[in-house]
Order: sequence, then C-alpha cells, then structure tokens
Amino acid sequence: IGGDAILLESLMEEAGKHLLCSPFISTSVWAARLLSDVSDAALKEELLGAICSGDKIFAVVATGERGLWTADDIAVSASKNGEDWTLSGTASYIVHAAGADTLLVFARTDSGLAAFLVDPSQSALTISRLKANDPTLRLSKIDFSDVSARHLPGIDAQSYSTALDLARVALAGEHAGGVKRIFEITMDYLRTRHQFGRQIGSYQSLKHMAADMLVEVESATSAAQHAARAIATEAEDAQALINLAGFACADAYRDVSAEAIQMHGGIAYTWEHPAHLYWRRARTGLWLFGSSDHHREQYLAQLEAA
Repeated sequence: IGGDAILLESLMEEAGKHLLCSPFISTSVWAARLLSDVSDAALKEELLGAICSGDKIFAVVATGERGLWTADDIAVSASKNGEDWTLSGTASYIVHAAGADTLLVFARTDSGLAAFLVDPSQSALTISRLKANDPTLRLSKIDFSDVSARHLPGIDAQSYSTALDLARVALAGEHAGGVKRIFEITMDYLRTRHQFGRQIGSYQSLKHMAADMLVEVESATSAAQHAARAIATEAEDAQALINLAGFACADAYRDVSAEAIQMHGGIAYTWEHPAHLYWRRARTGLWLFGSSDHHREQYLAQLEAA
C-alpha cells in the first residue's frame, strides 16, 4: 500500500496487542521487501501482485539449524545445470512454512548469496514441524535434496540484510504492542481485585513492580518507533537503532509477561487466562530473526566503533 516503516511499526503494535496469528511478517513484510529488489519487472509485478491480492503466502527460508539469521549461517547450496537450478541442504526456524504456497529460499552459489522460488509441494523436500513455546508461529525445518528452483534476479546479500532489518523492526513493533497489552490487562486486575478488604493495587510492593513494568513498556515502544523512524528517514545510525529495538523490545516483553503472571497470582496459571499466551509469544520472540543477546552485542560493538 506504499507505507513506510513508521506505518508498519504502528500496524504491528496493534497486531501484537491481539496476538495476531498470521504469516503477515513473512509474506507482506519480509518477502515483499525482498521481491521489490527483483530486477525482472514482469516477474516482480506478478509476485507482488499475488501478495496484494492474497493469492500467495510466502515463507522466507533464510537461516540454518543454529538459527543465527546471518548470511554465514545459510546452509542451503544451489547448483546450476544449463538454465535449471536445484537446491540441497537444510534450513530451519522457517515461520509459517507449512501453510505457504511458495518458499523464498536463500542459497549459496559460486557467485555468492542468491534467492530462489521453490514450490513446497515437491517430493524432493521435507517440511518438519518444530516445537516452540508459541505453537501459533508454526516454525519448521526443511530438508532440500536436489529440489527444483527458480532464480530471482536482483536479490543479493544486501537485499538479505535490508529485508531482514525491516522484519526485525516489524517484530519489535509486535513486541511493543504485546507488552503494552499484557501490562494493561495486569493494571486492570490490580484495580479490580480485592483481598483482605483492600484493592491489591494499593499494596506498595505491587506498586513498585508496576512502576518497573511501565518503564519496560515505554522503553520498548520508544525503541521500536525510533528504529522505524530511522529506517524511514535512512538515518546514519539506523543499524544501531534496529539492534537496540531488537533486544530492548524482546527483553521487555519477556520480563513484563513473566511479571504479569506473578502479579495475577493463581489465575494466571490457568489455560483460560490469556497471560500465558503473551508469555509464549514473548519467549519465542527472544530468538526470532536473531537472538536478543546477538542484537545486544551488535549494538554495543556499534557504539564502541562510533
């Protein structure tokens, strides 16, 4: 729709509040950004049009079994025989691969990193479901064995980094929305729950915990929005701000969702209460598109270099 990273982050905050279970980031953010770099104009129009119309769901295959989400971690290789390409190797932690119509696969070639389109219905590939704290994300592992593929001209290592950064900002926005919503749910509980004739929110110990949670919520929101603004304006420190959002939002979501369960008491340990759903999304998000620790180390290295 022509929106920028600022609009995307705002949209993902709303998605995060409602725990959206959808391949939106993989298809409409990550894959769409990659496909915008395709040098074949007709092919680009066809593929982006299929996303806009809702006819195709894409899953981006871009990391190996270590789940580092770096170009060096890609363990799929591509071989060319005449005009035909085949892929072999293993990729993991693919989001919504089981429901995708098309796989967008990064693989190593003799001339560097390249991207390919793969039909997931081929018998030469195997999609295995992975266990995750949040099963709604539907992570998968894929084994390729001489799988037929179509090369996407124009997508290279730079495209990989640029699109992944946008996906990371979208995820940070989702985290910011999720942490804000579980905080709101918890504050409502502190206002309405009474014990020993008192509103539990009036206890000083819970007030201190709530204040600390609010700092985490506001920090996550600021980090996500600042990173989105940096991408939209092509700021010089955009990479550092993306890494900052990567760990600040993920860590805040983890901490606040865990504290929310504690502050709700026994009711939060039941399946019927939504607290565990936010905690599950937060735990899985700690490692998605790069771990929180990795983003923190990158951020500190960039600060030192500056």
